[in-house]
Amino acid sequence: MRNILVIGAGRSASSLIKYLLDKSTTENLKIVIADLSIELARKKTNNHPNAIAIAFDIFNAEQRKTEIQKADIVVSMLPAHMHIEVAKDCVTYKKHMVTASYISSAMQDLDEAAKENGLVFMNEIGLDPGIDHMSAMKVIDEIRAKGGEMILFESFCGGLVAPESDNNLWNYKFTWNPRNVVLAGQGGVAKFIQEGTYKYIPYNKLFRRTEFLEVEGFGRFEAYANRDSLKYRSVYGLDNALTVYRGTVRRVGFSRAWDILVQLGMTDDSYVIDNSEEMSYRDFTNSFLPYHPTDIVEIKLRHAQKIDQDDVIWDKLVELDLFNPNKKVELVKATPAQILEKILAEKWVLKEDDKDMIVMYHKFGYTLNGENKQIDATMVCKGDDQTYTSMAKTVGLPVAIATLKILNGEIKTPGVQLPITKEVYSPILKELEDYGVIFNEYETPYLGYNPDNVSS
Repeated sequence: MRNILVIGAGRSASSLIKYLLDKSTTENLKIVIADLSIELARKKTNNHPNAIAIAFDIFNAEQRKTEIQKADIVVSMLPAHMHIEVAKDCVTYKKHMVTASYISSAMQDLDEAAKENGLVFMNEIGLDPGIDHMSAMKVIDEIRAKGGEMILFESFCGGLVAPESDNNLWNYKFTWNPRNVVLAGQGGVAKFIQEGTYKYIPYNKLFRRTEFLEVEGFGRFEAYANRDSLKYRSVYGLDNALTVYRGTVRRVGFSRAWDILVQLGMTDDSYVIDNSEEMSYRDFTNSFLPYHPTDIVEIKLRHAQKIDQDDVIWDKLVELDLFNPNKKVELVKATPAQILEKILAEKWVLKEDDKDMIVMYHKFGYTLNGENKQIDATMVCKGDDQTYTSMAKTVGLPVAIATLKILNGEIKTPGVQLPITKEVYSPILKELEDYGVIFNEYETPYLGYNPDNVSS
């Protein structure tokens, strides 16, 4: 049997492992599921005869090397900063490797060694990054094949709650790491190019500069700019494009309300709050507001942020329990962001019967025979349940499909890479359609930069 070592059995690994197990008999596979928690690893085997669960410590060099030597290919679903030791061992023992993470500089440094040993080190093969790369390059390559020249590329992606499970005023629930949501957009300025002009949005302005999107059958969404939209400009061959913009999708109205929390200072993760464990949620909110001898917390916040009492933003803040004097923070030496994460996690949790949803939207502007043209591509994928969520499907399935195709020699170009070549994206996108990850492409009038489509 051929051995696949999967390191990490967290939420994103559910669909990945199921795919490999479903294929294991016909493909002659043995799947070794390695995790620090043997209970979690066992749960993911689903008692399948071709699966083995092991307790695995990535920092145990002897165990790591032993298990990698046994494998024919290694899948690392660890946090990004933990991949490198696995990757070095894969070079040493000449094993292919697959991850869903961004290519780090340390990983890129292994490119020459991987090529010398004929190894495929496939990275950025999850959702975002991953499906975004593949679906974008498919259309870009098709446009170029017919003689078109790219002048605009906009790409949007977001993990949301499905309409049938959307029952709070924010139209949002956590479908992934809550901390990443709270800290979104921090640590730098959002930068992109629009109609030939470089644009920059500082964090304190980010959530008031949104673009609107319409997805047929699902209504209107908004998107705020990602931190660095220019990162893949050269990778995609878009150095001459006038517009390159990548954004994160939310339902309309989310960003304007979120901006209130940003302006108050609740998303700050740079300092700890004294005596935080004794604070109530109301105390936490009040700590960001000026002293007043008579005004209550609600009035002070409305005045400070200029929120009318009949504004839906006010109802959203109330819904979060920010003014509750009876709920305690109960976190010792917590940052504002950590406290806010705790508050939101209580309100934005996916219930047992809830389903999540991924929305991805690309816009491609190009010139052909002297005319400006545009193609839009949309993808909406819903989760099945709390185990096989849309997030788990769209992150895990591309990893699993790529793993099997590398093992079978269908993807064979060596080196440290991301999935932007036809050899990689074409068969993976085709197979993803069998699992409900389907892009609808359609031609639309070229709009370029449309000021009427941008809020505030």
